Amino acid sequence: KEFYAKLGQDTPAPGGGFRALARAHNRPLATNHVPGMFGLFFTEAETVSNFSQATACDGERFKRFFHGMLQAGVYLAPSPFEAGFVSSSHDDAAIERTLAAAALVMADL
Repeated sequence: KEFYAKLGQDTPAPGGGFRALARAHNRPLATNHVPGMFGLFFTEAETVSNFSQATACDGERFKRFFHGMLQAGVYLAPSPFEAGFVSSSHDDAAIERTLAAAALVMADL
């Protein structure tokens, strides 16, 4: 029970952190999350909740973000149609390193 409570608590951190970084760099980004999973969509829309909204997002910007993160040593799902996962091995330090890498990549998008 404690594991799932912590997982639910940690999952918003990457998504919310990515969104805050995107806003700081004037990049449009919507995020979705459920415990253990998150999604990233480069779009002006506040939310993305269906296929037509997802396909209207900026796939090229996602590709640049994905490859920038990969070069920084952060492995995300390679498609905006896939989810990112948070597990018990992703402690606060790992999430902070991920967001630090994302800050650098967002600046270059």
